Amino acid sequence: MYKPQPKLTIGLPVYNGEKLLEQALDCLLNQTFSDFELIICDNASTDNTEEICRNYAAQDARIIYYRNPYNIGCACNFNRVFKLAQGEYFKWASYDDLHAPNFLSKCIQVLEENPDYVLCHSHTYFIDEQGNFLKTYDIKLNTDSEKPEVRFTELLTKHLCYQMYGVFRTSVLAKVPPMGGYGTADGVFLHRLGMIGKFYEIPEYLFFARCHPQQSMSMYFPDYLSFTENDPEYSVDTFPDFYEYSVWFDSSKKGKILFPHWRILTENIRSIVQSKLSFQQQLSCYLGIVEKLAGTESLLLQDIVVAIQQFKKRLEKSPTTKNGEYVQQYSRN
Repeated sequence: MYKPQPKLTIGLPVYNGEKLLEQALDCLLNQTFSDFELIICDNASTDNTEEICRNYAAQDARIIYYRNPYNIGCACNFNRVFKLAQGEYFKWASYDDLHAPNFLSKCIQVLEENPDYVLCHSHTYFIDEQGNFLKTYDIKLNTDSEKPEVRFTELLTKHLCYQMYGVFRTSVLAKVPPMGGYGTADGVFLHRLGMIGKFYEIPEYLFFARCHPQQSMSMYFPDYLSFTENDPEYSVDTFPDFYEYSVWFDSSKKGKILFPHWRILTENIRSIVQSKLSFQQQLSCYLGIVEKLAGTESLLLQDIVVAIQQFKKRLEKSPTTKNGEYVQQYSRN
């Protein structure tokens, strides 16, 4: 049976989302814009997520359900839903966040009428587990600037990356490397996208970000609500645990020696090097890194200290001879 290509693909990666998943699905399925496919990639959930998804897929032909045989990590699951997308536009959705009924229609209208925008999102406010209002998210960035170097520098501002849950042009997303398996990979992803084109933020509160103990930010970034206003006061002590975040993004990194803050810095630099910006524009981006990341240099030193400690622990656990040469121990029956 012929199935026409949808205008929009919604990709919903999920792991153990039974508590809030149905509310998120109902919110998406009841949007005023309905020409979409909803691709769910279940990351080998161990709760009732699979049953919920299969029940919804049986009732709505727009839903396509996939289940990974094992947990492939957050970043890989995010990338997988995009690889499966067929729509002209694409949107990531979380299993716990909610949207106003006209969120999709307003975002797509903006993109249809303005070909120079690559992403459209809206104002955001926070809700609790019961859906009650908590506070507004007031970080506003100049990502609709005509200058790509300005957009890049603006996106270096400490923010919570909620633009990731807007509506993208699929053709433009395909030009950006997939999301990496490291802390703040979503932020780097947005930097690269911002170099290509402008973002538009609808001046209405149409996206409702859920705050609850089971979400990754609550686990690894417990003070994240302090980053909800422009120019927040902060110290490096309030930053996320990027070591654990890296493992959450990519489970294959568990137990490995990592340099998460160096990785973020080098990925930002790689974004500039691989861009098509002029020399002057690239120089402006480098200056933006120096300006925006000032005060966090100690985190680079912290990476080195932690790596040395981890290396020492590995040496202590390894059998050695007196002169430091590794030996193999045998046991007798």
